[in-house]
Amino acid sequence: MELEDIVEILKSDPEKVIPELLDDVRKQYGEVPYIMNFMKDLPEIFIPKTLYDNSIMREFKNLDQETVELISIGVASALRCEHCLKMHLRIAKRKGITKEKIFSAIMIGASLSNAAVLAESTRALASEFPDENEKNKKEESEEKEHCCDPDCEVCNIAGANIK
Repeated sequence: MELEDIVEILKSDPEKVIPELLDDVRKQYGEVPYIMNFMKDLPEIFIPKTLYDNSIMREFKNLDQETVELISIGVASALRCEHCLKMHLRIAKRKGITKEKIFSAIMIGASLSNAAVLAESTRALASEFPDENEKNKKEESEEKEHCCDPDCEVCNIAGANIK
């Protein structure tokens, strides 16, 4: 949606704009998401949210629509939002995205979700056992002192060159 179209929408009567926006969403997705149907009677929320979502989901010039849909599936998986996931699966199917690509997006979302759980949980664990955490840091520091190469990718990951 071009900026001029958005300006016209904002100038228009909300009663006229909402059906147009819903129709546009229906054309893009093949359905209107539950959240949009729920919010359609709240124009002060519905209109800016729909315009914002449109600019994020459909107006990126660097990402094609298949990639956007696969990202949506991965994120819905990671957030464990069954309703969003099922809707984006239907949209992906309508767009002809293969089951294999969809599964890859789900696996990426699952992996990131798992990493987030581990990152948060291990930090919480370390904060509850600070003595052991300090002991591990001291051992790591001593291990680094044994290496003669300051550019060692094993001992000095932060100083390693990414190739």
